[in-house]
Amino acid sequence: MSKTKDFIVEQLKKQISDYKLSSQEQTVGRVAEIGDGIARITGLSDVMMSEMLEFNTKEGVVNGVVLNLEEDSVGAILLGEYSGIKEGDEVKALKRILEVPVGEALVGRVVNALGQPVDGKGEIKEEKFYPIEKIAPGVITRQSVFEPVQTGIKAIDSMIPVGRGQRELIIGDRQIGKTAIAVDAIINQKGQNMKCVYVAVGQKESKIANIVAKLEENGAMEYTTVVLAGASDPASLSYIAPYSGTAIAEYFLDKGEDVLVVYDDLSKHAVAYREISLLLKRPPGREAYPGDVFYLHSRLLERSCKLNKDFGGGSITALPIIETQAGDVSAYIPTNVISITDGQIYLETDLFNQGNRPAVNAGLSVSRVGSAAQTKAMKKVAGKMRLEAAQYRELAAFAQFGSDLDAETKAKLERGKRIVEIFKQGQYQPISMEKQVSIFYAAINGLLDTVPVEKIAEFELGMYKYLENNSDIYKKIADKGELSDELNAEIEKVVNDYKDTLDYITKEEK
Repeated sequence: MSKTKDFIVEQLKKQISDYKLSSQEQTVGRVAEIGDGIARITGLSDVMMSEMLEFNTKEGVVNGVVLNLEEDSVGAILLGEYSGIKEGDEVKALKRILEVPVGEALVGRVVNALGQPVDGKGEIKEEKFYPIEKIAPGVITRQSVFEPVQTGIKAIDSMIPVGRGQRELIIGDRQIGKTAIAVDAIINQKGQNMKCVYVAVGQKESKIANIVAKLEENGAMEYTTVVLAGASDPASLSYIAPYSGTAIAEYFLDKGEDVLVVYDDLSKHAVAYREISLLLKRPPGREAYPGDVFYLHSRLLERSCKLNKDFGGGSITALPIIETQAGDVSAYIPTNVISITDGQIYLETDLFNQGNRPAVNAGLSVSRVGSAAQTKAMKKVAGKMRLEAAQYRELAAFAQFGSDLDAETKAKLERGKRIVEIFKQGQYQPISMEKQVSIFYAAINGLLDTVPVEKIAEFELGMYKYLENNSDIYKKIADKGELSDELNAEIEKVVNDYKDTLDYITKEEK
């Protein structure tokens, strides 16, 4: 018995000698008011803007973010289910700004706005975290945009080229193919050494599930991360999702890689921010949006850039999407984002209904980077293509009033009809730059003038296959990136050889 007693005494002495006194400083406040995803908290006198807070509920921990710093309280948005939080509950300040996990482990995954997986493929083990808000790179660190982003969409790559580091807005009414263009651009990045981030703000989960399935089917999820803030998620998650997506992209930018980020869409992002601002009792401005709604998008899109070689040479290319109401591009949010971006791809409902898909209005669309973001081969054929398309639009408007047209006008109208047909393209069918150059060359040099308009789509597909099987033209265009006189002659010869195999073009026409 005494041995046991001695042993216990020894153990107690050891524990007393090993005991180290430690203190931990914690900033704790109390919930003064809660409701609609917003909490007003007292007692947090030294918190920072955008600092993370921790609320403990019976269901678990819920995080919040400080957005309002007032004289006697702070206003915070809650990033999760807040029904278990009540007045008087304790709130801890975490002493760190809101951040998301970043790294290679996020590639191929679907995550929420906080970087947590929602695809059922297990945990993401990432040790590195980036703050969701970051000051955009300065002028000294940047360089002008000069490398192309091949979207695989003929109308865009030829007339409204997008470069690495550019911010090109996709704008139009609902259900006319804005997301389709962005998804096609992601699919076309296969083998282009480009990571992609698709940010879905306020979208239906079923729609995003279909997009993810399509990306997987085309092998695009191998280099893509999807950030999802669904329609059923709180407005707070919709508000931070685009910033989280950009933080994930910045990890690759810092490694000197190229990234394409799609924000689908910033109209819903602005609506989520308006909801939060009004609940935080910030004064409303035009269309009830808060006064800083321009800054909301400018600080986001300015983070897309092309860095110079001294700073890694990476780039973030942004494709923000804006939804208009009845084609009104002069509304508040559309005009804001148009003024921030380096051009816009304008999709028109009338063109979509006429069957011109993608429904790109080449007259109202513009790229402020222009031909600097095109290969020499594309530049050579695209300039003429744009001119022919513009002349056709002008002449077609006059032609409907008069029946007496001279031969030259008729010829231009006929060629214009064929160019319109060439620009039509199916969804999830991006076309490589080499193929685009070959069909554009054939169009502007009159090689398609004898092909019936209704046969253009069939002719085009057949021509691609014929050139692939009977020549090395595609390899030469891809390797050199420009068109020489010999290559032009070779394209003409092979296209004419292909026309000789077709029975719907008569010998005289050939």
